[in-house]
Amino acid sequence: MSEKTNPESSEELTIVDHLIELRDRILKSILAILLLFLSLFYFSNDIYTFVASPLLEVLPENMGMIAIDPTSPFFAPFKLTFYVSLFLAAPYILYQLWSFIAPGLYQSEKALAIPLFISSVLLFYAGIAFAYYVLFGFVFAFFVSVAPEGIMVTPDINSFLSFALAIFFAFGLAFEIPIAVFLLIWAGIVEPDDLSAKRPYVVVGCFVIGMLLTPPDPFTQSMLALPMWALFELGIFAGRFIRRKQSTPEESASSSE
Repeated sequence: MSEKTNPESSEELTIVDHLIELRDRILKSILAILLLFLSLFYFSNDIYTFVASPLLEVLPENMGMIAIDPTSPFFAPFKLTFYVSLFLAAPYILYQLWSFIAPGLYQSEKALAIPLFISSVLLFYAGIAFAYYVLFGFVFAFFVSVAPEGIMVTPDINSFLSFALAIFFAFGLAFEIPIAVFLLIWAGIVEPDDLSAKRPYVVVGCFVIGMLLTPPDPFTQSMLALPMWALFELGIFAGRFIRRKQSTPEESASSSE
């Protein structure tokens, strides 16, 4: 956003100019997603096989996945490739967002926003990686192991894709907890000590979320709840650090008076 609320800048743009700039940046983001999609489309089946491999590895011998809908063998990998392109384009999309709003920020706000943008992307990717490399193996092994006798476990490729995308998105958002906690403290909405005092409720909430998003066994639920709790504590730690930095200039100003 190029409206100059920054006192260091004197130029002002009209609303039409803002809208034109916003349109251009949205088009650039869409183009980036499209280019990534076209580059990856040829490998769509390989991408689907890679994402489904934690499930395929725990299925009974000589068993695989099925496609109930005749169009699923084409559209399921197609859909997955689109979401992969969207996830991979996220840094560029955030860069376009940053370029739009950066001129309206003070220098101190820019210095804080850049690490937050980078951390948000990395934490979202970390959540997806944790779900794929750590959680999926335990979750699918559990589902296969509890199948009643005589039931052949042959998941539908569309159902699996919907489940996998939901888990990826849930874990990606869950790993943004430190950013949310940090922003609440930085904005002065809550204090680190207040959040620390509410730790027992947070721990219970983490396990409730783990219960809702994972199979009903304590070990798998803990695999989501414990990282969420750790990320909450990380957010408090970062919030205490920024609080100390905020209080130092205030103390210096008061002492000089």
